[in-house]
Amino acid sequence: MTPAARVQAGIALWQAVDAAAEAPADAVANAWFRARRFIGAADRRAVSDRLWAMLRAAPRLAWHLKRARAPITPRTLMLAQLAVAEGMAADAVAGLFNAARHGPAPLAEAERRALAALAGARLDDPAMPAAARLGVPDWLLPRLAARFGDHLGAEMEALGRPAPTDLRANLLKATREEARAALAAEGIATVPTPFSPWGLRAEGRPPVTAGAAFRAGLVEIQDEGSQLVAAMLDARPGMRVCDFCAGAAGKTLALAAAMANRGQIVAADVSAARLAAAARRLRRAGVCNVERRLIEPGAKWLKRAAGSFDRVLVDAPCTGTGTWRRRPDARLRLAEADLDDLVRKQSVILERAAGLVKPGGVLVYATCSVLAEENEAQVDGFLSRVPGFAVLPLEAVRARTRLALPGEGPYLSLTPARHGTDGFFAAALVREGAA
Repeated sequence: MTPAARVQAGIALWQAVDAAAEAPADAVANAWFRARRFIGAADRRAVSDRLWAMLRAAPRLAWHLKRARAPITPRTLMLAQLAVAEGMAADAVAGLFNAARHGPAPLAEAERRALAALAGARLDDPAMPAAARLGVPDWLLPRLAARFGDHLGAEMEALGRPAPTDLRANLLKATREEARAALAAEGIATVPTPFSPWGLRAEGRPPVTAGAAFRAGLVEIQDEGSQLVAAMLDARPGMRVCDFCAGAAGKTLALAAAMANRGQIVAADVSAARLAAAARRLRRAGVCNVERRLIEPGAKWLKRAAGSFDRVLVDAPCTGTGTWRRRPDARLRLAEADLDDLVRKQSVILERAAGLVKPGGVLVYATCSVLAEENEAQVDGFLSRVPGFAVLPLEAVRARTRLALPGEGPYLSLTPARHGTDGFFAAALVREGAA
């Protein structure tokens, strides 16, 4: 592809992402490229890298366009990306909009005026308000400031950087060192993660899923923070465990490996499609102790299973504010009403799942959010409404699991700037009574 064709492909891909409001940008991009297999690997990487850079810089790019009194469209955002973020000269940018060899159409007069106004601008302008500079919605800034205080800038910068590729060695098939050696044989260099005893970290985006180690089930792609949430359960061989919001079974797989395929895991979810996708992952990993269950109105299995699980994990649906490194598009779509709706759902899910825990059993509530409303406040509300549960402090969890879980206070609270993981929260709650 020519440079101009790459620009046009980036505009078209942005339009596709913007039109698919409910789908993650990476899923939209994957589908978009699959439908255009004529685009080579180098061009795919160049186009997608620019898209991700635009998504990360979108609030700042939009601010520059508003100051220039320019319309905000996929084309003007691309102009701002090229001129401001990438520092291209105005003439060079205009030359890419030439309608030749699959390039974008020539600039309209309003676009030319916008480009002229953007000339010489810096992406991080001193006049830029904090919300735009930090890349967060205006309504969310006070909540994040209260959460991080003086560390707000560092945390938002870390959430705005590309994440490394974290992998979990599947102990059902290989040790961490064996998995690391298998990846190295494919040319994928990794280092052990600092906290998870199962984790490996590779820089950038190596083609892990195309390799033999992944296809054979030796490794799974899973952020180290997610691995630590699974470790919080202290699931052991022979136990009965429920992953109540299993989704595509990322944490279910980690639990099965920790249990050495012995005992029983119920992977439950409200989506039959997600549970179907989980089946493929379970087979590849060699997991044989998982039963998939659909959560639907009047589900009889939920009544029969009351008070029968040693461990229950509630990986609750949330705003995903801790995953912005991987999903920069998510912060562009998050509305205050979404947070309010999710907090209500989390309360209902948490109370429903609590009924599955046996006396002496442990309920772990987790989110990939950094917001107090979804984390500490949610746990406080649950404890005030539901008798018979008490916090199992993080220090006690460390003693049980013999893991160097980071952080202070009663809960696991992970952030990119402090721990190099996605933003995760997890609270262990023990049900009182004899086991």
